[in-house]
Amino acid sequence: MKAFQLIKYKKEQPKYQLNDIEPQTLGSNDIFIKTSIAAVNPLDNLISHGELKLVVPYSLPQTMGNEFVGTIEKLGKKVTNFKVGDRVYARNPLNNIGAFAEKVVVDKDAIAKVPDYLTDQEAAAVPLTALTAMQALDLLNAQAGQTLFISGGTGSFGTMAIPIAVARGLKVITSGNGKKQAEVEKLGVSQFINYREEDYSEILSNVDLVIDTIGGKELEKEFKILKPEGKLVSLRAMPNKAFAKNMGMGSFKQILFGLAARKIEKMAQKKHQTYNFLFVTANGKQLEEASQILAKREIHPALGNIYSLEETEDALNDVAQRKSNGKVLIQISSDKN
Repeated sequence: MKAFQLIKYKKEQPKYQLNDIEPQTLGSNDIFIKTSIAAVNPLDNLISHGELKLVVPYSLPQTMGNEFVGTIEKLGKKVTNFKVGDRVYARNPLNNIGAFAEKVVVDKDAIAKVPDYLTDQEAAAVPLTALTAMQALDLLNAQAGQTLFISGGTGSFGTMAIPIAVARGLKVITSGNGKKQAEVEKLGVSQFINYREEDYSEILSNVDLVIDTIGGKELEKEFKILKPEGKLVSLRAMPNKAFAKNMGMGSFKQILFGLAARKIEKMAQKKHQTYNFLFVTANGKQLEEASQILAKREIHPALGNIYSLEETEDALNDVAQRKSNGKVLIQISSDKN
């Protein structure tokens, strides 16, 4: 089968190759899937540029790709909750990425069935963002009735996170591009702040929870609006000691990440607030739960440019240069929705 592989890590121009490889061996808990569409994410570029080697060190060559949709062709002996022909999707497990390939073998616990209302192209854009929303809310221990601020909620993450948070009974506030205000208000936000016209840090206060999607200098403003003992989880800032511990890393990496995030931790300590960093992991059960929420509202993700498997490097550059407003996709099989 054909697979797009990373051959050499490099900060500027990683080396890739489209290779013919053998599919993985099917284990008793695994599912063998014909890949239809894979989605391309900033995460893929971070991996190939070597920026995540401390978090997930891959041996090269490594088949790339972190989320996909496809059709089941074979089942492991212990798989009972799926059948051949099911249309499924997933965020690949961290130790088994490889969505940019004609076939994938994935543990059953990472997989969920695709809601009927989604096309394959739309479905491929769901797993990473939906799971990020679910896991961020769990990390925050979000409770119904609490206020949640999502920075930059008019992007692809907000499209998934807002309806999921609203379904959990949270009062959602977000900032973003005013051109998309009507769209996010339909998703259920209680308050929208146009970042071009207003500074949310001068308007909001005593917010219970924050999901940071920007990182950098934005964190100071987010801690400012967060109430004492409030909680913030970041998708873009610096991993910390708690993150390393939760990921099962050794004491050296825990110390290393603790030092790297020391400045952020000090900001949080001023008002006894909690800071966490999230690196989304595979979870079929959570994806199924998110799918049910999204299906009730018929949430459709925004789609960007579509490439062939042979054009995967162009797709990665598209994401790096932010050419597309929606999720960049790779059409792998000839079956199109």
